[in-house]
Amino acid sequence: MSFWESFWDIIWWFLWIFAFIAYLFTLFAVIGDLFRDHRLNGWWKAVWVLFLIFVPFLTVLVYLIARGSGMAEHSREASENARAAADAYIQQVAGSGVSPSDEISKAQSLLDSGAITAEEFQSIKRKVLS
Repeated sequence: MSFWESFWDIIWWFLWIFAFIAYLFTLFAVIGDLFRDHRLNGWWKAVWVLFLIFVPFLTVLVYLIARGSGMAEHSREASENARAAADAYIQQVAGSGVSPSDEISKAQSLLDSGAITAEEFQSIKRKVLS
């Protein structure tokens, strides 16, 4: 066997591995979309999963053609929900209701314990009051 024959065999294997990994990504995207769709009945989800198990390539193609636009919509909704949850969490944590006087008293206790210097205390005080 010559070098070029083995070289093209390696290229051929890389092509097949790439196609298989792309198929797996698509398969998991379809399965994720199936379970993210709240309008689809549980029985229809089971039918899709059964077809994905027994006729995988054809089922993925049919799903992408029949419900592909819905996949983008479900992904967008999930992204918006995640962003809203993250924003709500950040707002809850950031706006925890700590008053400026509480911040100054915390800084004063740090100053009294020696954890910060008088200059750092004044800096914190100016920042809180501004």
